[in-house]
Amino acid sequence: MTDHSIRGKVALIAGGAKNLGGLLARDLAQQGAKAVAIHYNSAETKKDAEATLAAIEAVGATGVAFQADLTTARAVEKLFADAVAAVGKPDIAINTVGKVLKKPFVEISEAEYDDMTAVNSKSAFFFLKEAGRHLNDNGKICTLVTSLLGAFTPFYAAYAGTKAPVEHFTRAASKEFGQRGISVTAIGPGPMDTPFFYPAEGTDAVAYHKTAAALSKFTKTGLTDIEDIVPFIRFLVSDGWWMTGQTILVNGGYTTK
Repeated sequence: MTDHSIRGKVALIAGGAKNLGGLLARDLAQQGAKAVAIHYNSAETKKDAEATLAAIEAVGATGVAFQADLTTARAVEKLFADAVAAVGKPDIAINTVGKVLKKPFVEISEAEYDDMTAVNSKSAFFFLKEAGRHLNDNGKICTLVTSLLGAFTPFYAAYAGTKAPVEHFTRAASKEFGQRGISVTAIGPGPMDTPFFYPAEGTDAVAYHKTAAALSKFTKTGLTDIEDIVPFIRFLVSDGWWMTGQTILVNGGYTTK
């Protein structure tokens, strides 16, 4: 019988230094992962990466970190190659990389569109490709998207629109990689209480988002807490392996499909 537990496994997390990615890295180590490789984008995040590595190692797992801009196929290829060389082929690959732009459709420039596509779509495509090439059989892949994929809303055309292709990437990869026992999923949280959220939103919008979910009053801020997303991803990369090819919106009743 196939072992779907996290214990003894190797994980790679893109965007794994802080916020949701950092909490996931710590959680997988606490769940018994043998090694956790984390990626971070900029030098400004190096201290966060070091703190996350220290937490990983404190519970007995091996931790390694790699800095890279994942908007080129070559960079994603190198990330996987470096991680495999450092800690072995991954059993779990999680991609939390993303970028928000909230702006009227008619004001979005070509440069902004290209940047959003590179971060939200292109990097996700090549992360899935390299995960398919490098993961051990019976591995698990999960990509972070957004609950705005279930929304009918203005101003997020570039953000939700460049996350939307990941739904099909997920379906296609699940069909192709499934022959090796690899499950592929995407998670779409609601607006999360992280520094990633606030710069794109005005005061009125923040107030709205804090009351928009059915369960808003039961969270610390009204927004999605990263602590409430971790258990879902943990499940999908372990005992939840039978769920594959799906994009799951986890948002306390913020949006649905």
